[in-house]
Amino acid sequence: MIYECAPMEGVTGDLFRQAQARHFQPCQRYYTPFLSTTSSRTLAAREMRELDPKHNAGLNVIPQLMGNDPEDFIWMAGAIRDLGYTEVNLNLGCPSGTVTAKKKGAGLLAERELLERMLDGIFERSPLPISIKTRLGRDSAAEFPALVELYNRYPVTELIVHARIMTQQYAGTPDLEAFQYALSHSHAPVCYNGDVFDVPSAEALRARFPTLKRIMVGRGLAANPGLITELTTGAPPTAAELRAFHDTLYALTRERIPDRRAALFRMKEAWRYLGCSFENPAKPLKAIRKATTLPDYEAAVRMLFASCPVREHPGFYMV
Repeated sequence: MIYECAPMEGVTGDLFRQAQARHFQPCQRYYTPFLSTTSSRTLAAREMRELDPKHNAGLNVIPQLMGNDPEDFIWMAGAIRDLGYTEVNLNLGCPSGTVTAKKKGAGLLAERELLERMLDGIFERSPLPISIKTRLGRDSAAEFPALVELYNRYPVTELIVHARIMTQQYAGTPDLEAFQYALSHSHAPVCYNGDVFDVPSAEALRARFPTLKRIMVGRGLAANPGLITELTTGAPPTAAELRAFHDTLYALTRERIPDRRAALFRMKEAWRYLGCSFENPAKPLKAIRKATTLPDYEAAVRMLFASCPVREHPGFYMV
């Protein structure tokens, strides 16, 4: 089984990847939070930090690009190739309204002519191989067979299927029947994405699809950075291991973000997920959210690790 890390803006960026791989078994493939293609032909400072080879040393990282202009995509793929990367991913899955209103991400799925023009252009001239991350459609999973047929025209290196439609956002239940269609009909290797939150959910997915060879995890990995280790060896993370992961992520974040408030905001975002892996974490998590100084934050973190055991099946859960 190949386990892949989903791109989550502000959560699974390069600092998370470094800390996760340092303390636990790494994913076989990590996807960067999306990089917007642009006609300005420049990479922003934030994008350069995400792509800096030093920040991704030893990891198999695939930059994810989002846009609807093939020329902009091709330019950025070339810049990424020059940094040493060997593959890029096209985002056709982001359901955010600010993205889809621009006919990007999952918003491109309903724009058939624009989508075909985009795919024709990038697969004809891209300097790097391309994988695709897609939703089942914009309004209905009935759109999906035609999308698979379209993707099959191109040398897609991998088709990552988030088994929801765009209008669902992240609500509702993934459509496993529609995902089966991808497994049965896609010419490219297929990766499943959607609500793999812990070991039991991953095991249920593998039982449902015995031929499945690739699973992408996002919120589950953000909540339990030891998830790949647990899926591979059966050993759940210990409190000491999660503490070591946190301390590394905290140190990297403080080094990257000198501003106290900004660093605290980033760590509080990490705890939205990491806190799910502990029993009865409400009180210390409230203290973490209310912290306005680094000493207050550190004291709240110590309280959580001292008073909250790791759950039997650590991972993400909806609250």
